[in-house]
Amino acid sequence: MTEKPNQQPPPPPRNIFLVGPMGAGKSTIGRRLAQALGLPFLDSDREIEERTGADIPLIFDLEGEEGFRKREKAVIDELTSREGVVLATGGGAILDPDNRKALHERGKVIYLHATVDQQLARTSRDSNRPLLQTEDPEAKLRELFAVRDPLYREAAHMVIHTNGRTVPSVVNEIRRRLQGKGRRKRRRRRKR
Repeated sequence: MTEKPNQQPPPPPRNIFLVGPMGAGKSTIGRRLAQALGLPFLDSDREIEERTGADIPLIFDLEGEEGFRKREKAVIDELTSREGVVLATGGGAILDPDNRKALHERGKVIYLHATVDQQLARTSRDSNRPLLQTEDPEAKLRELFAVRDPLYREAAHMVIHTNGRTVPSVVNEIRRRLQGKGRRKRRRRRKR
């Protein structure tokens, strides 16, 4: 008699890194995913704020985007070196090639994709987004998306679409795909 191989799903990767544009849900989904997987949750923007004692808009005001990106790079390098974490990155973290490399090599990178319209709807009342403090936030989001979408895709191991979806449905899809079960097919309702 032969034994059946263990049919347990594979364990989640040692690290899970969420990338994507502002308003895609990285922090909210990351917290719920970490909770579901029993892993600690980290947010690179919150980590920068805690270390500096200043919020992101103030850092942008005092140091400019370049100063912020230097801080972000150091934090990304440190946080991606940890083991067994879910990390939500800032929307621009992937602009730096070293960040993309560290993310891709040190864990499973999940690109949470959201259209510009969805991003605009989710960020319209948020004054904590320095890049959107402009006359035309929609044009800025389109500009950022054109530059960053290819970089998110380059870094990502998988792409998850978040438009019009609930947090639990996104978390469940990520968990299924991490276990190698792929995307669940939607059942079509038959017309009667």
